[in-house]
Amino acid sequence: MTVNVISKYALVTGTTSGIGKAFVDLLADSGYNLVLVSRDELRMKQHASDLRELTEIDVEIICADLTRQGDRDLVMSRLGDASRPIEILVNNAGFGINSDFANSSVKMQQDLIECMVTSTMQFTYAVIPTMKQIGRGFIVNVSSVAGFMAGSTYCSAKSWVTNFTESLHLELSQHGINIHAICPGFTKTEFHSRCKQDVSGVPNFFWLKPEKVAALALSNVLKGRVLSIPGFHYKLLVALHSYAPRSVVRGYGILAKSFLRRGGRNL
Repeated sequence: MTVNVISKYALVTGTTSGIGKAFVDLLADSGYNLVLVSRDELRMKQHASDLRELTEIDVEIICADLTRQGDRDLVMSRLGDASRPIEILVNNAGFGINSDFANSSVKMQQDLIECMVTSTMQFTYAVIPTMKQIGRGFIVNVSSVAGFMAGSTYCSAKSWVTNFTESLHLELSQHGINIHAICPGFTKTEFHSRCKQDVSGVPNFFWLKPEKVAALALSNVLKGRVLSIPGFHYKLLVALHSYAPRSVVRGYGILAKSFLRRGGRNL
């Protein structure tokens, strides 16, 4: 992807690895100045240093735990800075819970919602005024094929992200703002290892590369497309979910969990 950029800024959450890092690297290659948002300050500083050595872009970092309102306020303040307007926002941060709903803490469930739902809503809301002011903007919300399944709080949160994105599409397009939800399946990132899920039972052909996910999302948001599902097999899966009875969708959700059940608890 090649974009002509002059002093334009992009903000990405969850940047230290996987899809978020892929977004950052792709945007840096396109000449965007960057604002990195993550909990891991050390890794962000190293990534920012590497980017500055390889490019001429400006790189800011915001160390923030998106489960905390005070930290989200820091990010919202930067998104609302009209003197350095954010033209691209990527809501990517998220995590999974390796436990059945009733066996996990309510705080962990609430933290997941704060990180993946509340932050996406608040950051989108915060950036819209500056995007309207400059007459353009691009928002990418990283959702998941899990959002089309009957499943956990994670699946429910991703379903919300997709629905939220689609609901805003026409409203924002009137102001020159494109919003897009990318819905990947299993992707080679640190996501599963961080929540201690054994995914050795997932067939190789199911795995996506984070660089391809990020490239597809940025390409489609620039074109004004509202939704994308990378991978033919995942497109087929979502299509089947759309037409199947809900009893079948619920049954498939149980089957899908079995891929994550090896070695201990399920999703």
